[in-house]
Amino acid sequence: MDALAPADVDAMMQVARRYYEGQATQAEIAAELGLSRMKVNRLLRQARDAGIVDVRIRVHRAVEADLERRLRERFGVKAALIAVDRREADAQRAEVALLVADYLERELFEGAVVAVGMGRNIAAVAETRGRPFLEHATFVSATGGAHQAGEPSNADHICRKLARRFGGVPETLYAPAYVPDATLRAGLMANPTVKQTLDLGRSAAFALVGIGDLGEESHMARMGWFRREELLGARAAGVVGDLMGYDFYDIDGRERNEILGGRVVGLRLADIRAIPTTIAVAAEPTKAMPILAALRTGAIDVIATSLANAHGILALDRASKGG
Repeated sequence: MDALAPADVDAMMQVARRYYEGQATQAEIAAELGLSRMKVNRLLRQARDAGIVDVRIRVHRAVEADLERRLRERFGVKAALIAVDRREADAQRAEVALLVADYLERELFEGAVVAVGMGRNIAAVAETRGRPFLEHATFVSATGGAHQAGEPSNADHICRKLARRFGGVPETLYAPAYVPDATLRAGLMANPTVKQTLDLGRSAAFALVGIGDLGEESHMARMGWFRREELLGARAAGVVGDLMGYDFYDIDGRERNEILGGRVVGLRLADIRAIPTTIAVAAEPTKAMPILAALRTGAIDVIATSLANAHGILALDRASKGG
């Protein structure tokens, strides 16, 4: 959307307040302000598009509070951000992303460094609407880039959009996300430019990461990083998910890197665990088990997911030996 003139913003706010807060009808607003009903309707639509008005359906507060309490008590998280369920995958990601954006608006501060992962869930946070309020925050790529991911899902692109959304500057990690050779990866990790960026990520106050699974539609499967036989072998060995694509874990949250691990250039699970506030975002209904396992790693401080997933996580936890 093009930059709005102050008079346009004032008109949208005036109409929106009368409609949403004053409970006036569009006809009443039109008569009061000397506008046509079509103009009032257009101003209300523009107010929503500009992010001045945010109309959402939320999980009932009592339900949300109960689920958050149970997740906090069971896994020691600081917060659980629980979105209403949507049928469409993109709509579900958008619902979860809005809650993450709200959390970041409450918690981010000047000078904060945010380590950022890749993937569609993190990209959805960067797509939320809002006015930037920071000047000196830094959003740093916590993993390298991948041509197969497409620009929107790469960490460097997400960092640029997050900097525009919340205010601040992006920091790109100049390295590929995936390398098949351990020697090449070690050389890249030792490169001064790569090391400097990753060290900045390690110093972050916040991390924004996705939770991976080993399904056919998983990020790694879509990228073609691992052969189907490797993914099937890892699943058969008990691997259920990953954080940052480097460290894999089983249902108990124990690292299981013997088959797939060690091929991604970026922060490791130990690095993520050391960051004070790691926010993990997972909207897909297929991810209840990977989310449960990720929570058991002890690396996650804030979990953002759907209502169905929150119920599923707790049910799986009770049913498993760790429950």
